[in-house]
Amino acid sequence: MPHPARPNTPPPASHVRDDGRLESTVPLLRHGYRFVSLRVRELEARAFQTRLLLQPTIVLSGAEAVRTFYDTTLIQRAGALPRPLQDTVFGHGGVQHLDGDAHRHRKAMHMSLMTDPEIARLASICEAHFEACTERWSRQSRIVLLDEAHELICRAICEWTGVPLPESEVAQRTSDLVMMVEGAGKPDWRHLRARLALRRSRPWAAGLVRGVREEAERSEVELPLGAPRALRTIAWHRDQQGELLDESVAAEELLNNLRPPVAVARWFVFLAVALHTHEGARERLASGEWEPDWFIEEVRRFYPFFPTLIGRTRQEFEWNGWRLPGGRRVLLDVFGTNRDPARWEEPNRFRPERFRDREVGPFEFIPQGGGDYFEGHRCSGEWATLAMMRVALDFLVHRIRYDVPPQDMRILLRRMPAQPESGFIMSNVRRR
Repeated sequence: MPHPARPNTPPPASHVRDDGRLESTVPLLRHGYRFVSLRVRELEARAFQTRLLLQPTIVLSGAEAVRTFYDTTLIQRAGALPRPLQDTVFGHGGVQHLDGDAHRHRKAMHMSLMTDPEIARLASICEAHFEACTERWSRQSRIVLLDEAHELICRAICEWTGVPLPESEVAQRTSDLVMMVEGAGKPDWRHLRARLALRRSRPWAAGLVRGVREEAERSEVELPLGAPRALRTIAWHRDQQGELLDESVAAEELLNNLRPPVAVARWFVFLAVALHTHEGARERLASGEWEPDWFIEEVRRFYPFFPTLIGRTRQEFEWNGWRLPGGRRVLLDVFGTNRDPARWEEPNRFRPERFRDREVGPFEFIPQGGGDYFEGHRCSGEWATLAMMRVALDFLVHRIRYDVPPQDMRILLRRMPAQPESGFIMSNVRRR
């Protein structure tokens, strides 16, 4: 006699759907930020399996996927990053490669720098550098904002972290930090330049760490009194066994405090693009109809920054009716999650007022990662990013006037990281 049906029993989980491609690296490069969104729509699934750089890869999209991606019992970071990214934008041995207690201990070092007084000091430093740039820009017929912002942030972040930056080194250090980001995912000469930039920067950063330690040995004082500085804090950070970080690892962590902020120059430029291309934006900000923070958050949601995040499954587990195998690389769709129509009304429209009364959860808005700052891999510098963007927006709206000559302002989503093709050209810059 057959057993009666059990209607409340969920169906068994299925293997995650395969997208049918032998290799998706070329489609990823062709479609860029839209690669995941296009496949999600075609397959009608929030998860699919493909092959990238010849490795089976599970791709996830949406807020539910973010929550799973940041569950450290399911997803790890150790061993997840492809070698091309380790050799350029992420380096080796830094906090991005750690999990568990080791990660929490190292992350606490980075978070110790993100106090309210330190963020305020960074904003003040950025403001001073904007003032200096305004004086110089007013004497030039035109400037490319992206190039100027790269140098401005490099100067400001070195001052904030306590990294000495002689004038003779400004151009080289800026160029190296920029290239590590811009050339990370490009299978051409720019990737080679990015690798060379990291190779040059490692001994420089290690020398700075060594110099701090040698100076302290002479003075018999490790950390002088006063506000923390990243260079000192990293140089004297001790691991869980009480040992100083290896000099090369400390150098990587110092670069982790210099390289990502320089990447934020793109958001400075996207602020300018949004002010110019969205009708009435400047007037709404100037009148107070839009709060500056709404505008900043919508820029971070709407415009492309990093396309994906990468992890690896710890073991086989079930998610949303799918069975995900263990030891498999996982790609989380950042761009698509920030434009997910299930979470964002009219996601492809620029609408800062959407942030008026909205409390955004830690898994639905992930321009710099999601989850908890202290426990997870969410970017420790996000508060610093917001502080710098507030200064930039204030200057663009209230401190300076400028003209925007005809130019190619297209933002090509196949280009990663994306930017306006012109870099945003400004002319006739003058103070208000």
